[in-house]
Amino acid sequence: DIGSEGLESEGSAIIATLLNSSLNGSANFTNITFFPYYQHSLYVAAGYFLAYTFIFLLCMVGNILVCLIVLENRCMRTVTNLFILNLAISDLLVGIFCIPTTLVDNLITGWPFSNTVCKMSGFVQGVSVSASVFTLVAIAVERFRCIVYPLQPKLTLLVAKVAIVSIWVLAVVILCPAAVALTVEKVPFHYMVHNNDFNQTLPLYTCYENFANPQMRKIYTAVLFAHIYLLPLAVITLMYISIGVKLCSSVVANREPQLANIRRHGQQMVSQKKIKVVKMLVVVTLLFMVSWLPLWTLMMMTDYGGLDRDQLDLLTSYIFPFAHWLAFSNSSVNPIVYGYYNKNFKRGFQSVCKSRPFCCNLQLKRRMARWGRKGQSQEAPFGGRLELVPIHKKSSTAEGSEKVTSMAVSVYQAWDD
Repeated sequence: DIGSEGLESEGSAIIATLLNSSLNGSANFTNITFFPYYQHSLYVAAGYFLAYTFIFLLCMVGNILVCLIVLENRCMRTVTNLFILNLAISDLLVGIFCIPTTLVDNLITGWPFSNTVCKMSGFVQGVSVSASVFTLVAIAVERFRCIVYPLQPKLTLLVAKVAIVSIWVLAVVILCPAAVALTVEKVPFHYMVHNNDFNQTLPLYTCYENFANPQMRKIYTAVLFAHIYLLPLAVITLMYISIGVKLCSSVVANREPQLANIRRHGQQMVSQKKIKVVKMLVVVTLLFMVSWLPLWTLMMMTDYGGLDRDQLDLLTSYIFPFAHWLAFSNSSVNPIVYGYYNKNFKRGFQSVCKSRPFCCNLQLKRRMARWGRKGQSQEAPFGGRLELVPIHKKSSTAEGSEKVTSMAVSVYQAWDD
């Protein structure tokens, strides 16, 4: 922040320099372009600010809650939840490094920060977005293995941790060229005018990828588009279609005659589970595709569309801010998609809000009048174990002895909910 006096002093010096250059014949005012310091009116800027602030707060609160639920509950540290934790961390980085800087860049003409911030912001943005996308792919592949090939050995926590490290290494490698090429440069004969006062004039700086060969930028954009959008989308779609087909064609095995009542109840539960999982998978795929497609389309149009100055100004001022907001909103709604549709995370959100201890061991207590023996155990549907546990209560009889008054059934899930 230069301050009004410093801004006016610098602006006066710039105007004086331009006048002297024009009088000496070394510069021509017809080649000089002046831009307003603020790109938009107060009402448009306020709309941008409110929209970006909303997804920023949603991203921070939702992803921090997801991290707390997984980290503070040992029983939540499963393979799927580790990937969800990594997704929440990468989405947090998107919220911290992408949303604020993009908002400021959309409100102010030119780049208002230093060269270091330009490199770090662009690099961290790309890495965090890439890690978020790759984590979505890892979640899809892991669920594909568990549901389509349930008899294969499940991924261990060690394998999941190695996969997470590989995700970040791959993201860093892909974005290294951008970190090297990103730089802040002064745009010749372009100036910003503050509040329509030419005494408050500033040089225009821009943060962009300065490749030695201009064609390299186009090639690099195409490579990023393929590796961070097209290929992940193809893998996610293929995995979730296979999962949906498997769930729709699956039936509950009826092997134990004595569990007829449980079978009927289990079939109903499986049916509801199918609907819920398929809905979630469709939502995940559509959100990813819809959120990022406009931004990638605009970037490809900018590099390959041959747009003129007026078209580029329209894209930069109004369409790019909306496309960025839509893309970043995907990081904000991921906690809702992966948390709200999951019973364990739903209970975790409730317990964190109420400041109560939380554990993910699912227990269903119901009175069973006809089940008799102590410690009776049976195979439950969906690969879990169903165990009858007698509940002992003090009797009011003269002997003062304990007797079994009811039976409770506990279902211990053998798979991630």
